[in-house]
Amino acid sequence: MTNPSKPWLKNYPEGVPHEIDISSYSSLVAMFEESFLRFPNRKACEYMGKFLTYRELDRLSKNFAAYIQTLGLEPGARIAVMLPNIVQFQITMLGILRAGYVVVNINPLYTARELEHQLKDSGASTLIILENFAHVYQDIAPHVPLKKVIVTSLGELIGIKGRIVDFVVRKVKKLVPVWNFPHQTFKEALSKGARNHLLKPNLTLDDIAFLQYTGGTTGPAKGAILLHRNILSNVIQTELWLEPGLRNRPIDQLVFLCALPMYHIFALTACALFGMRKGGLLIFVPNPRDIPGFIKLLETHPEINIFPGVNTLFNALIHRPEFAKVKLPNLLVTIGGGMAVQKGVADQWQKMTGIPIAEGYGLSETSPVACVNTPLIKEFTGTIGLPVPSTEVLILDDDGIEVPFGTPGEICIRGPQVMAGYWNKPEETAHVLTADGFFKSGDIGIMNAEGYTKIVDRKKDMIIVSGFKVFPNELEEVIALLPGVLECAAIGVPNEETGEAVKIFIVKKNPLLTEGDVAAYCKKEFTNYKRPKFIEFRDELPKTNVGKILRRELRAS
Repeated sequence: MTNPSKPWLKNYPEGVPHEIDISSYSSLVAMFEESFLRFPNRKACEYMGKFLTYRELDRLSKNFAAYIQTLGLEPGARIAVMLPNIVQFQITMLGILRAGYVVVNINPLYTARELEHQLKDSGASTLIILENFAHVYQDIAPHVPLKKVIVTSLGELIGIKGRIVDFVVRKVKKLVPVWNFPHQTFKEALSKGARNHLLKPNLTLDDIAFLQYTGGTTGPAKGAILLHRNILSNVIQTELWLEPGLRNRPIDQLVFLCALPMYHIFALTACALFGMRKGGLLIFVPNPRDIPGFIKLLETHPEINIFPGVNTLFNALIHRPEFAKVKLPNLLVTIGGGMAVQKGVADQWQKMTGIPIAEGYGLSETSPVACVNTPLIKEFTGTIGLPVPSTEVLILDDDGIEVPFGTPGEICIRGPQVMAGYWNKPEETAHVLTADGFFKSGDIGIMNAEGYTKIVDRKKDMIIVSGFKVFPNELEEVIALLPGVLECAAIGVPNEETGEAVKIFIVKKNPLLTEGDVAAYCKKEFTNYKRPKFIEFRDELPKTNVGKILRRELRAS
């Protein structure tokens, strides 16, 4: 399985190398410790108006690392982190790596069943959790005994304001259900760590840095084994790729908007780690689902330069009248990932902000960035761009044969960012990793002769109507352009005559929108077999933690 032509290379922006070199670093830790030395006095992160400098982040993460080392954990121990975008996440994540252990990121919105599965599957010995979710662990504590549980609060590290925040969250909004189990507070952990000396571990690029669990949209979540080499490579790949767009607008310090949850691979690499690599300021948004609150935050931060997001987030913003008042004069790059970006959303975003959405593509298994559009684009391209340096992409048919340009097939990726495998799942690893190192993504794409790839859909989401392939992404992108539609999702449902038929779920923007309006529009826009046979209006659509619409839940409903 080779691709000697690599047609994308001829379209690389000037100055972007074809290959990366990470040999100067012994581990991911060496990279961010370099940032601590280079930028000690810079502000590293901002949370609820409180700033930490790189020097303070260095000290606090080192203290946390020293504390973790007092717990008597075995080499390579897995430590679970169940936190939203608060400053404790950054301290914890860096501290675990500096102590020589493995970070297991957990979605704070998980149910007790989902949390139990991930703790047991990873073999985590320690858990750091926000008090708002502590009751979830309490429900399963007898079944998953841990060596230590560290509990923190939203306001624990932000002084007097933090005490007010915690009082409101606990007593006024009552967002902290009752819980009671032996634990350590985050401040206590930092204090104990400050009294101990950090023993610097002998890390290598081939040590595990993260067990990054996939979303579980096709079954129980699997832990992608991401080595220091994988994550470090992807941070460097991202830096080299974005450099041409940043070079044209020199800025003293880049400001990253961290609205996507950093326990998710996209924000983990694009914000939490790449931001530190650049000596940037990370603005933490604990709850981007609070759109009015999020817009108020944007109004107070006109200095934002880099805005990673997903289609549903961009869509929610552009449909709020108050967003029209937001000015982002320093915005350099908007990166769209996590799910397909729809043209209608991208065009409206550019109209309102002046910046096109540079869509990218990747998965937990690829750390995540595999392809992305150059930041030099003038408008939304409708493709996921080109493979980043040191990355190869092939489009294969069901027999593993490379297809001609312009033909749909499975996207397969090879590069230093590709995972080592799935944790304790050799059979599933063998199913997705080929003998020569290509990862089979499960996504259907089309590559053109210039090396640009367009995502068609998930292989498992494809609908077969009378033998014809129908891709939900295409239907959703077109139907989303119908005036009166806020969001939509397409699935296949069983049908005696055609095998499957298309069903579309729609959230109305205009309450006067009717099934007849939708049917007439689809008759005009789609050939017969693509037209929805069933149309259902919903108040909302089920989504993952990063806003990706869950078609499997719609299929099960």
